[in-house]
Amino acid sequence: MRRARGGNDRSDRRRETPGRARLPLRRSLLGRLLAVSALVAACSVAATAWIAVQTTSGAIKQEQGQNLTADARIYDTLLDYAARNPTWDGVGATVRELARESGRRVALTTQGRQPLADSATAATAPALPPQASAVVDPLSVDTVLAARGTDGQGAAADRIDPRAVGPFRLSAADSKTLRRTADDKVECLNRAGIASDVVVGASGRPRVQIVGNDPERALGTRCDLAALDTPTRSEQKALDALTGLADACLKRQGREGVQLNSDLSWGDPASSTVPSEPGPLVPRVPLPAPAPVPVPTPRDAPVQDTAPSVVTPERTGENDRAIASCVSAARSEQLSSYVASPALLFIGDEGGATLPGFDLSPTNTARIAGAAALVLALTVGASVFAGARLVRPLHALTGAAQRMRDGEQPESVPVSGDDEVGRLAAAFNDMSAHRARLEEQRKAMVSDVAHELRTPLSNIRGWLEAAQDGLADPDPAFVSSLLEEAVLLQHIIDDLQDLAAADAGVLRLHPESVEIRELLSQVAAAHQARAENAGVTLAVTATAPGPTLRADPVRLRQAVGNLVSNAVRHTPEGGRVTLRAYAHEEGDGAVLVEVTDTGTGIPPEDLPHVFDRFWRAEKSRSRRTGGSGLGLAIVRKLVEAHGGTVDATSVEGEGSTFVLRLPGTTPSGP
Repeated sequence: MRRARGGNDRSDRRRETPGRARLPLRRSLLGRLLAVSALVAACSVAATAWIAVQTTSGAIKQEQGQNLTADARIYDTLLDYAARNPTWDGVGATVRELARESGRRVALTTQGRQPLADSATAATAPALPPQASAVVDPLSVDTVLAARGTDGQGAAADRIDPRAVGPFRLSAADSKTLRRTADDKVECLNRAGIASDVVVGASGRPRVQIVGNDPERALGTRCDLAALDTPTRSEQKALDALTGLADACLKRQGREGVQLNSDLSWGDPASSTVPSEPGPLVPRVPLPAPAPVPVPTPRDAPVQDTAPSVVTPERTGENDRAIASCVSAARSEQLSSYVASPALLFIGDEGGATLPGFDLSPTNTARIAGAAALVLALTVGASVFAGARLVRPLHALTGAAQRMRDGEQPESVPVSGDDEVGRLAAAFNDMSAHRARLEEQRKAMVSDVAHELRTPLSNIRGWLEAAQDGLADPDPAFVSSLLEEAVLLQHIIDDLQDLAAADAGVLRLHPESVEIRELLSQVAAAHQARAENAGVTLAVTATAPGPTLRADPVRLRQAVGNLVSNAVRHTPEGGRVTLRAYAHEEGDGAVLVEVTDTGTGIPPEDLPHVFDRFWRAEKSRSRRTGGSGLGLAIVRKLVEAHGGTVDATSVEGEGSTFVLRLPGTTPSGP
């Protein structure tokens, strides 16, 4: 009845076990695999799309940058034409040449969109875009395009193109005269060891440029460069006209007039040559203040080496800004009749398009989305297929483990292959088989312990009942028999206690230096009487001095004694038991102890089990043919506690050899 109830309780527990319920998909391995695969696929698609977009955008930006550079070159060329010519007449050839070099359509119109020149070759030119690419006006330069058109060297703060010189342009005779003077100065400087060269500006005025851009190096030479600084008559006339225009502007504002220097600054007169780079309109300040950056003027504007104007306006920031504004307005007014009027510049493809762009149409968007969805679907499908093959054996393993937990008979699970899951299944089968063997050994051990304890207890009980019934006298022989059975019982209990301590890792050792030859002699002496009674020769063969080791001498004698006792018991009369100790030949410091007998030997099928607890080759477990079956198990535990190993070899009918391998120390001296 109790067994039936226990079976029902076990069945109820199996039905109520939550582990047998199928896991929800979000918590299962398959669900997580699908989620990870989908995430990886989505990230892959996103990364691929991002790389494609970045690559395409980079290519488009590069093409746009190249087009912008070409556009800046076109703009700069047309700006140069406008600065040197008062009208756009004859610009058609220049426009067509620029279009041929750039492969673009170039068109110029007035600000009222009246055509001036167009490179379009079609009979009916495509309509121009609503917005112009730039406005070509030498008096109001586009600083961005001008910077690109001058190889990235930047544009001046003044919006007037430096190539627009107007009345400051020299005549051919003046330019030739000044060129001869400049050549003489360069030759003089070269003789003085100063490298220099002649640079001719847009107005035709030459100037001496010293290599290294350090004009002060020429001050210590006899090469007077002042002759090149004197303005010509036409330059002085143009400068006076410009000063008049600026003064008129200032007087309209109620301010005093100003005398412009040859570099178009005001205040103190210029004392150096015309600067090589244009700069903002600034007043000159008296020493010792640092020299300001000069006003942007025609790069070859004349230099006047004269005394400053007697008119010195009040030096304030507001007054300087007003002067700069009037000078700039005066320059624009003076140059307006010498340069071409502003024109609209259109740059694009022959088909009428301007710069290329990236347009993701709805069709392309749908294609990209469809490709991404297809990749995700294939990824999820492959993940489902792979996940199902992966999870199926895991479900089998889980079911087998739960059945083992519920106490059912262990069973093997199918091994599908040699992959990780297959190896896991094989390891589980090995564990299951090992567990079954352990369970059988446990049952056999309980039975063997009961048998070993039952025999001496039955003998003691029988003798005591016989004495109680008056069938046996409590004489010395009676007491000696009871004592022998009690000692046997105590010996079994001590062996079990030693094994339990060794299994728990609490077996206490008291190591000390041990001379192994002396220890073997002690063991042989202790078993000599028993060996003589059995007609067995017991001998010790070890060199003197023998190897030494650090061990617990009591436990080591117990281990060797168990081997000797076992060897004497299984060696017939006239046989021999030999104890031998020697150092290992490989030089690792190990000490080997051999116990060899010429007994009956051990069958090959029983040899792997000789160190199992309660194992005996003779299954009747008679006291006449063997002990309790714990001796060799204790030997193995004691040797392992010393950090060693024990092995056994045997030839049935010839004898057996048990070898203890123990870590040794330096051999003792002679």
